[in-house]
Amino acid sequence: MNKLLPFLLLISQVFSAQNIAQKLDAATKSLLGSSAAYSANLSFYVADEAGNFIYEYQGNTGLSTASTQKIFMAAAALETLGKNYQYTTTASFSGEVSSGNLSGNLFIKSNGDPTLGSWRYENYKPEDFKAKLVQALKAKNITKISGDLIIDDSFFDFQTTPGGWPWNDMGNYYGAGVWGVNWRENQFDLHMNGKEMKGTNVDLPNVKWVNKVKTAGSSDQSLVFTAPYSDVAYISGTLPAKSLTVSGATPNPPLTFGSEIKSWLKEAGIQFNGNVTSTSMQEIRGEKLTYAPEKNSILEYKSPTLDKIIYWFMRKSVNFYGETLIKTLGKEKKNEGSFEAGVAYLKEFWKGRGINPAMINFADGSGLSPQNYVSARAEVQSLLWSRKQPWFNDFFEGFPTQGNGMTMKSGTMKDTKSFAGYHTSTQGKKYVFAIIINNYQSSNSSDALYKVLNVLK
Repeated sequence: MNKLLPFLLLISQVFSAQNIAQKLDAATKSLLGSSAAYSANLSFYVADEAGNFIYEYQGNTGLSTASTQKIFMAAAALETLGKNYQYTTTASFSGEVSSGNLSGNLFIKSNGDPTLGSWRYENYKPEDFKAKLVQALKAKNITKISGDLIIDDSFFDFQTTPGGWPWNDMGNYYGAGVWGVNWRENQFDLHMNGKEMKGTNVDLPNVKWVNKVKTAGSSDQSLVFTAPYSDVAYISGTLPAKSLTVSGATPNPPLTFGSEIKSWLKEAGIQFNGNVTSTSMQEIRGEKLTYAPEKNSILEYKSPTLDKIIYWFMRKSVNFYGETLIKTLGKEKKNEGSFEAGVAYLKEFWKGRGINPAMINFADGSGLSPQNYVSARAEVQSLLWSRKQPWFNDFFEGFPTQGNGMTMKSGTMKDTKSFAGYHTSTQGKKYVFAIIINNYQSSNSSDALYKVLNVLK
């Protein structure tokens, strides 16, 4: 009898897997048989924790996946850079300091820290950087700056947003671009009272607004349009007749940052009458680029560690973090801080982990571009590989709990919905899964996918 136990256990597991597969197939066909899915396309793949196949429907089919693509970016960043990786922002000066007078320029330079001035991290908020910068200037007994304030944002290339991003997304907070020096997650808040503009929380130097908002409805249906380096901003759509805040993408974060530093200098009693500029603006104007000097550093400011960044990247689906990370990987591994270099490395990385490159046609680091095409099977393969890595707990901690009670990353764009994650059933079965649907013609796409995934509960 004892010799039969392993065999009986194996038979039980096989029948259990077959039963789950049958239920998943029935739920999948029910979904695809609905009127909303008449022209939809679905990619679905389920495995157990050991990677054994459970069920698939067009598992190899590449679809626009939205933010579940972040699982590829997060895992590659943790493995390549290490969970303790930190970005660095420095303050330095040219010229000499004599009798309190800096007869030269003040420079701020960064290697792309996406958390600089973020509100998400304790002890890393805007006021924390302000205090450290002012303290550093006073430690050098600087009471007057005779030159300019130059934000050296040359670490990455000039292109701040990936090609292929929809124009409707780029001016909104979730479509913020990436500079060599970023500030407040390159996001600003526009205070509105109905259709009336009441101002922004930060200075947007030289920006002129075109306001075409109408008052209607009970929710925010507005769109903000800003373009990188542009001095024209446009808001349209509808807003309810009450006070609320609309968040947009800062068109020129280095200049916004410089404007804020200028106000700090005044508050601290440090005389400054020079210009605020950046290396990117010098390039736009055809001027000679003025880079931060290697010497005369007065401040080295470190970001939170990468594991903390990945947590917010995954938990709140911060697209800006994904695009900063893709440029960082490009710079670190291909010596080119561009989206193209980062995407090329990301593809190579996952191909090296056994994923067929035909199933991972990345276009950016966040999933916002509709030109991304990824299959459910590829997502499951990446999740299975990540589960075996020493940093897995930090990776998994960022996965949110969705409306059906399952812990998984979600992705949402127009006519796109996806989920990917790990789940332990009430019977103790551990599943790894991904499901992506495109062109589902209903607003309840989440509920439709929940009905399929609930089979795994």
